[in-house]
Amino acid sequence: MEKKALAEFLRRRRETLRPHDVGLVEGPRRRTRGLRREEVAQLAGMSTDYYARLEQQRAPQPSVQITTALARALRLTPDERDHLFALIGHHAPVRFRRSEHVSPALLRVLERLNDDTPAIVLTDMADTLAMNPIATALLGDQTRHTGLARSAYYRWFTDPADRLVYPEEDHPRHSRTQAARLRAALTAGGGDPRAVRIVAELREHSPEFVRVWELQEVAQRYGESKTILHPSLGRIDVDAQVLFTENRAQTLVVMTARPGTESQGKLELLSVIGHQQLTP
Repeated sequence: MEKKALAEFLRRRRETLRPHDVGLVEGPRRRTRGLRREEVAQLAGMSTDYYARLEQQRAPQPSVQITTALARALRLTPDERDHLFALIGHHAPVRFRRSEHVSPALLRVLERLNDDTPAIVLTDMADTLAMNPIATALLGDQTRHTGLARSAYYRWFTDPADRLVYPEEDHPRHSRTQAARLRAALTAGGGDPRAVRIVAELREHSPEFVRVWELQEVAQRYGESKTILHPSLGRIDVDAQVLFTENRAQTLVVMTARPGTESQGKLELLSVIGHQQLTP
């Protein structure tokens, strides 16, 4: 435990807060800048004496429970919380939480994109949570899948139809990308049971996956140029750009074609098709 650094960190964080920040009433005679020690102790559910000894570098190592309570009382950000755990000598809790609920920020961007701009919201496990109409016209409805097949990682190595979207010569690159992203998701999720199961299933049923998995590559690769094969319009070249949530649990992937190209014209046509599919 880094007692000196911890004491300084606690004091400075305490001084940055005002009573109204934590739901306390600020009286007229307050002289202390920020919160008082007894107020932090009250919020953390500990004795004032114990908290004071932490700031005086005289206390024994706090437990994980006390550390968590301190982080909550001081309204620490995730990064600050992790730093507090490190100063005290504990491993920080896994901050990564997956959710089926689409991030409101990503959804707002999705809804405001131009009609000729395909976009989808993915989880880090490559589950498609939302698509705009042109993305559905371009890629098909990727939200329809269930079970392990909800993950594009799983489908890529188990469903030949999923590969028809990309030229065959691009398949090796896509395979390495899918494996690298799956490994990143597995690591970030702290051994999430579903991610573990997908890896186990693919190792058992896909020799190709075993080969690329053993390369030990790990990366969240999204922003890249790719060629998509549409069943009616043929080859469409797009650039993929991404917007992540803070913890990278969800990603908005936006696909654009270079202005004036044949691919741009095809996206404009797909925009019409996408809206026609929505019309009763």
